[in-house]
Amino acid sequence: MSKSDQVLSAIRRALTGDPNRASMPVELNALPPLGPVLPPIKPAELVPRLEQELQKVAVAAHRVQARAEIPELLGRILDRDRAAGVVLSRNPLLTRLDLRSILGELDIPFWTWPSQAGRDRMSGPADSGYRDRCFSAAAGITGVDFALAESGSLVLSSATEGAQLTSLAPPVHIAFYLRSQVVGSLEEVLQGYASSGGSGDGRSVVVITGTSRTADIEQVLIRGVHGPREVHAVLVEASCLTGS
Repeated sequence: MSKSDQVLSAIRRALTGDPNRASMPVELNALPPLGPVLPPIKPAELVPRLEQELQKVAVAAHRVQARAEIPELLGRILDRDRAAGVVLSRNPLLTRLDLRSILGELDIPFWTWPSQAGRDRMSGPADSGYRDRCFSAAAGITGVDFALAESGSLVLSSATEGAQLTSLAPPVHIAFYLRSQVVGSLEEVLQGYASSGGSGDGRSVVVITGTSRTADIEQVLIRGVHGPREVHAVLVEASCLTGS
């Protein structure tokens, strides 16, 4: 038995509450297997549980059954801030929804993270211009990699260009996601990244659980100090992608 195994065995014996057992040998393979920290969530309960947890952390949960519902939703969220425009990450779901056309119909200015070809030509200024827009835009719109039901979290990685800056810098974050991206536990998120090649190659991951919030010494809760003051999670049903 290695030194670390001995330490873990001593801790396990101490946790039994019986000091006389401290010197008793314990076979590690005799210990019950470790299970999940929280009970697993049934597949049919994933989206309802996610929306329940989103509400707890002050995230507005929406559903759209058809693409035609998206303009009205965005109009309500942005309301008086349309003139400031929005920034878009380069997420495949946003492309499939053709959000550029929707924003054009609403007469809302928008800026998209520049393509790799554009960055190569601009040699840096394109990125800088987009960053500036992120801090002046009314909202940032992204997709997600996963939506985590057990904690009401939105998980994004730098694999999608502009996702992190777009989600963190503007005062309002709007995240679109599919049912297939909803998972029950953090273990499933990690497994998902591992099966797709992991979060390596310089990638970083942001787990967003609710709005930005802090409290001063008097415990007065203030939102939007270090990030968005509003977060909207929008479930995109499959019918939005088929045109029905």
